[in-house]
Amino acid sequence: MRKDLMLLGLAYVLSQFYRSFLSVLTTPLQEDLGASADQLAAASGLWFLSFAAMQVPVGVALDRIGPRRTSGWLLLAGGGGGAAVFALATEPWHVSAAMALLGVGCAPVLMAAYYILARDFPAARFSTLAGLILGIGTSGSIFSSLPLVWAAEAIGWRASVGALALISAAVALGLLAVVRDPGRVVTESHGSLLDILKIPAMWAILPLMFVSYMPSGGFRGVWTGPYLAEVYGASQAVIGTVALGLGVAMICGTLGYGPAERLFKTRKWLAIAGNLLAAAVCAAMVVLPPDDLVRSAVMLAAICLLTCTYALIISHGRAFFPPHQIGRGVTLMNLCGMVGVGLSQMLTGRLHERVLAAGGSYEQAYDGIFLFYAVALTLGVAIYARAPDRTD
Repeated sequence: MRKDLMLLGLAYVLSQFYRSFLSVLTTPLQEDLGASADQLAAASGLWFLSFAAMQVPVGVALDRIGPRRTSGWLLLAGGGGGAAVFALATEPWHVSAAMALLGVGCAPVLMAAYYILARDFPAARFSTLAGLILGIGTSGSIFSSLPLVWAAEAIGWRASVGALALISAAVALGLLAVVRDPGRVVTESHGSLLDILKIPAMWAILPLMFVSYMPSGGFRGVWTGPYLAEVYGASQAVIGTVALGLGVAMICGTLGYGPAERLFKTRKWLAIAGNLLAAAVCAAMVVLPPDDLVRSAVMLAAICLLTCTYALIISHGRAFFPPHQIGRGVTLMNLCGMVGVGLSQMLTGRLHERVLAAGGSYEQAYDGIFLFYAVALTLGVAIYARAPDRTD
């Protein structure tokens, strides 16, 4: 693992942290800023939507100016600046603005690493190395769980996020100093996103990319805290512990799919199996009564583990891209994944709000959210099943 990839992995730790830390800051943000669970869900959705909106320009920038400047400058402005805005927030909309900035800052980090992997390493190693970087970065969801609860209790949530602003700025400067740009591909035409969409397999692969990250992104991003507090009356310590378990599950899932691909020699059927099983667990959450916090926590962890097919699906799609369009191709797939999570955060927030406004219980509100995830995963798998399986 080269130094530049290790530093990009560290930057991706920050990206995973920022997309999931709201779920354990729910109580202090409600107390200090008067933010509701629905407002925080919308703010979390803005992270994903701003992240997604940046994928097209990020893809062009990776192909034209390289990963060093693309990742370094955006992380410095959006990551460092967004965390500073969050630390100084006095109104709920300040949190939304900060999350949008953080999404912009984190947008190029993983794609810059994948771009380097696709250009500088053998294609047959892409899935394993991509999963390794994703697994390293997913540790950010661990730091945004119980350790963040401890930090917020010790020095306050503002000081904790302020320290992260400084760390983000330091990592960004390190990227500008260390990352090495691969040599440019000489071609008469750089192509466009339309060329990627002309690849028939993409129309089968992108729908599952759109939905597969919704459940884990949703619960690790915002719903863990409200769900445990509203349904079970859980304390901050319990919420942090469960969030820690979900983070560990995501790391195990991410690191596990790479070796499984080599063992079973398929990407397509592993992705289908994982997401179908996750849909079944989501459906079981609707059917089973919410009378056992431990059982619910284990089932949430199972959902997070099974849906960690992100690197697997990107590897599947990357096998169809010509060399001069790798940047655009992987960022288009990333865009689909992030738009899916961002929209689902806002939709599930509206669903939660409307069920409660209509006189429904908290349990009914979360049953609706789990059912939404189960249906989305099932539909995504049904379309993805038509994609040709391809390995390198």
